[in-house]
Amino acid sequence: MGTYGELPAELVTERLRLRAWVPSDAEGYHGLWLERDPRVPSARRVDDEGRPTVEDLRGRLVEDPRGAEPGLGLFPVELRDTGEFIGYCGLIVGQASFDEPEIAYELARRAHGHGYATEAARAVLEAAVRTGRRRLWATVREWNAPSFRVLEKLGFHPSGRVTEDAEHGDSIWMTRVLDPR
Repeated sequence: MGTYGELPAELVTERLRLRAWVPSDAEGYHGLWLERDPRVPSARRVDDEGRPTVEDLRGRLVEDPRGAEPGLGLFPVELRDTGEFIGYCGLIVGQASFDEPEIAYELARRAHGHGYATEAARAVLEAAVRTGRRRLWATVREWNAPSFRVLEKLGFHPSGRVTEDAEHGDSIWMTRVLDPR
């Protein structure tokens, strides 16, 4: 593993604040789990018994507020003008690596169509450049057209790598080489 700078504790854009997790974010985070497309693997959705519960998720946020390897992490995304939680965005190892992490984002349906995912992901991408990373990855289910549009706006392109999954849809590996200016 290389040596990289840390992600900042907070990122601020024109309309958004990406900040540290707090226990009260569990309700909004649980809402994301409830809204997930049924094609998302069941381990990433609320199950028939209601798991994970808000309390389960609150426990995770308290135990591991960044939710990732040291130096990486997911930020809750809130609207600057109201403080409303609308999702998360950040860098994770995911299916990639610490040196070349994945960018990950998920927004509540009510926040779709406003450019928030692009705005949040751009802030994370710029922070990744400042850490000294040279490449980012993203894995997107073949059916997730909105995520492909966000990634294309950020300069990601298909890598040619595909993880096949007949049940949930293939994952297309997108990549972006970072300019260390």
